[in-house]
Amino acid sequence: MKYFLVLTLFVISSLASAQDVAVLHYKGGGDWYSNPTSLPNLVKYCNTHINTRINFEVQTVETASLDIFQFPFVHMTGHGNVYFDDNDKINLKNYLISGGFLHIDDNYGLKPYITKALKDVFPEQDLIELPATHEIFQTPNPFPDGLPKIHEHDGKRPQASALFHDGRLIVLFTTESDIGDGWEDPEVHNDPEDVREKALKMGANIIYYVFNH
Repeated sequence: MKYFLVLTLFVISSLASAQDVAVLHYKGGGDWYSNPTSLPNLVKYCNTHINTRINFEVQTVETASLDIFQFPFVHMTGHGNVYFDDNDKINLKNYLISGGFLHIDDNYGLKPYITKALKDVFPEQDLIELPATHEIFQTPNPFPDGLPKIHEHDGKRPQASALFHDGRLIVLFTTESDIGDGWEDPEVHNDPEDVREKALKMGANIIYYVFNH
């Protein structure tokens, strides 16, 4: 009964505000608030280039809050520790298996913490790497080599990993790329315009995929 209620809340909320997005405020002390201009800039880019109608006012949502069910797309980033308590784990899992989507962008240093945290939420699953042929790299912008490299940290290749539920992609974890840095205001990282454009195009692919599946 509780699961049915959560699912109902998600469906009603999605119909009411189908193109709202949010940043995840998680526990553990990690800087969940990093890259404050990233998601707002991606929203503007998507509304201009792929005809979305996302609200410009990006929200913040806590992991255990029922408000998370209002957002078909939630973005998470940071450098440090992540901790999901029991309420967080239950709520996040219900959100994801009920139709939600979580994009986690490692701002460098997040990987060991979020990998463990996700395992606590989905103990029966491991993150699997998406092949470059996956649809998320094809439409509307082609990335024949898969996830692009935006910022260099330690010489490793960019990687997009995922969790699925009943065949649906529910978690996308991007590492060794820092695409969120590429979404930020130009003066933050002084990235060349073509690098920022590449990051924004990949972000638009993610949004497009979420809103069409």
